[in-house]
Amino acid sequence: MRKTWGSRMQIGLLLLPGVLIFGIFTLYPIAKLLIMSFFKWDFGSILNQEFIGFANYGEVFRDPYFHTVFVNSIVYTLVTVPAQMLLGLLTALFINSINHFRIGFRVLYYLPVITSWVIASLVFKYVFNTEGMLNYFLTDIIHVTSRNIRWLDTRWGGLTIAMLLGIWKGIGWNMVVFLAALQTVPQELYEVASLDGAGSVRKFFSVTLPSIRGTVLFALVMLTIGGFNVFTSIKMITDGAPGHQTDTILTWMYYKAFSTGKFGYSAALSFITAVVLGILALFQFRLMRSRN
Repeated sequence: MRKTWGSRMQIGLLLLPGVLIFGIFTLYPIAKLLIMSFFKWDFGSILNQEFIGFANYGEVFRDPYFHTVFVNSIVYTLVTVPAQMLLGLLTALFINSINHFRIGFRVLYYLPVITSWVIASLVFKYVFNTEGMLNYFLTDIIHVTSRNIRWLDTRWGGLTIAMLLGIWKGIGWNMVVFLAALQTVPQELYEVASLDGAGSVRKFFSVTLPSIRGTVLFALVMLTIGGFNVFTSIKMITDGAPGHQTDTILTWMYYKAFSTGKFGYSAALSFITAVVLGILALFQFRLMRSRN
């Protein structure tokens, strides 16, 4: 009995630092944010907060910009997530099929992932700016047009550039994830499929895809969360211009908190986003489970 109690105490002491860190840096901020969402927590009332219940949540839904930023986040996610997964999977299949220069290709495709979001965003902004490299190439070198194209001056133009950046940076991460999954598929399954006369396409849909279904779900959930949390590329490339038309949920949340001082509004918006992401993740898990 004493040995059992002693082992439990030892396990508890080993877990205590991790539990404390998780509580201080994760649970406490979440609880604090939830409390803030029910108070009038502005620059002018930081020392005199007023409990207003669900008023901040009501303000979020009544805000005309909320629809814009929510649609922008959905469009960004719907475009970038499938593109990243498809291109990452194709890249992984290519690398998995070759015997030479495999490490070199892996490094090459993974370089965008380790590139700073700030640096990559500034490069894209420089390339697609009205006076940028792309317009210089089109007007002065190949003479396709005589006028500079204003790539970043429209809502969908700015979002498209940000989505291209997100896809470019996400291919490498998906490649690594899918490549690791592909290398766990037993070769015996492919040999049996070959004996049955299956070609490459049939092997992919009958052997490869079912074997990596769990990895596909993991990538789908992680990329969906990342898509809704896009911030740096939008902030650096368009900063919401023109007129907050390219803002996403996170950039709008940042603007409302640190430019207008409405921390209660931003806290409410963050919890609304968390609920939406939780519902999406649950739906994705249930969908994959039903298919299994």
